[in-house]
Amino acid sequence: MQEQLYNAIVEMKEDEALALAREELEGGRDPLELVDLFRKAVEEVGDRYEKGEYFLPELMMTGQIMDQLAEMTKDKLKDEYEDSGKTRGKVLIGTVKDDIHDIGKNIVRFMLDANGFEVKDLGVDIAPEKFIEEAKQFEPQVVGLSALLTLAFDPMKDTVEAFEKAGLRNKIKIMVGGAPVDDKVCEYTGADAWGKDAVEAVSLAKKWVGGA
Repeated sequence: MQEQLYNAIVEMKEDEALALAREELEGGRDPLELVDLFRKAVEEVGDRYEKGEYFLPELMMTGQIMDQLAEMTKDKLKDEYEDSGKTRGKVLIGTVKDDIHDIGKNIVRFMLDANGFEVKDLGVDIAPEKFIEEAKQFEPQVVGLSALLTLAFDPMKDTVEAFEKAGLRNKIKIMVGGAPVDDKVCEYTGADAWGKDAVEAVSLAKKWVGGA
């Protein structure tokens, strides 16, 4: 069934994808397993986009499907990972300039929220200047930069450099993430670390703000 769900997402069969995901969750499937499957499906869609097999409408349709899937898994994730107590800290997140995908970012936002962080989500296609402006007002300890497309690596780098120029770099920790992100990309952008999934993103945020 997981292969069917994967294919339904990649082929943008919205009703089928939602029905299969609901069946998996109601059948007791670990929501994190589904989140990982979503990530792999999104990576495939991104690959097809960069090869010219898919175009902007396909990206947007996939994003709409994934928004619904992420919302569907939100309560399950909260049930399993929610911590009681006061806010751990503040996290500012957004998808960088020239990238309009927010699938992975939304899942990370849900997980951070479930683990007691105050999260401000700027959305997609966010310019470095906007990150700086919002960071000055929100005063986060952690900034998360998301990207699905390889063409967003330079905007990620530009955003990290913008924090440096604004004199804020030593006050925050920056994490990057998204399907194509790895150690080399993290080093290229100048970020402090990268997370391969939402669980790792939460672990990094906890470590940086002194949480358990």
